[in-house]
Amino acid sequence: MRLGSLQKWMQAVVVHPGTTTAALRSPAARRLLSAKKIETVLLPSPTLSPAERIAVYQEMYPLRMHDALAADYPGLEHFLGERFHEFVVAYTAAHPSKGYTLNRLGDHVPGFLARQRRFSPRPFLVDLARLELALTQAFDERELAPIDAAAIESIPQARLARSGLITVPSLRLVEVEWNVDAYLDSLRDDRHDHPKPRRQHAFILVFRRKYSIYRLPVSAAAFEVIKDIAAGRSFSLVVQRSLSRHGNRKASPDDFARWFRHWTSEGIFAGVKRA
Repeated sequence: MRLGSLQKWMQAVVVHPGTTTAALRSPAARRLLSAKKIETVLLPSPTLSPAERIAVYQEMYPLRMHDALAADYPGLEHFLGERFHEFVVAYTAAHPSKGYTLNRLGDHVPGFLARQRRFSPRPFLVDLARLELALTQAFDERELAPIDAAAIESIPQARLARSGLITVPSLRLVEVEWNVDAYLDSLRDDRHDHPKPRRQHAFILVFRRKYSIYRLPVSAAAFEVIKDIAAGRSFSLVVQRSLSRHGNRKASPDDFARWFRHWTSEGIFAGVKRA
């Protein structure tokens, strides 16, 4: 067996929780071990053979995956409680790690929850996972220094109307149908009266500033405005589109100055895209 095949076999043994150490005693494994090819990939330790070291890695790997997913999805872990381990096993069987680290292991969690019926209430869990995924994505983005209000105000109004704002790379826009933001708030505040799942349409800006992650709830109209800004549209077009909308997604002329002042103070803008 070639070295590449040996490495793939070792990876399969380590990363799949359903594989037991009996695989190390299979005929194929014995042939590999007798040829000592495994030692070209994994050296023995003072007390353990290469095969025994693989067995140790195999036992530790599910724990590492559990810890990685719990770190990225603390709300999901809290809500599922004892069933979180069941979720980890099912999820990692469907989406095993394919990288050298477990940093992005949980990227498929929202889609996975949307396709299964084992964990409920499914819509609430999907929204909770979507919001927590946005938090991890924002944290991993590079951080740019925000632009201050004075720099924006120094641009002549006619030129500013043709220009657009550049949002910070970490900005994520999350629209949810359930009260998942309130649920995460209850964990952050270390409360014991965690809200039960209920429908609550909400719009949340997620962003990173000085190595901290923030969640900023906004109105439906403000959410549409920031979406247009993030899409690179000019000030004049953003205002035009916002005033032409209907219902709760329509802004009033008085809203813009307040929103932009608030968003600038929060560090959501990184610069101005000149016309």
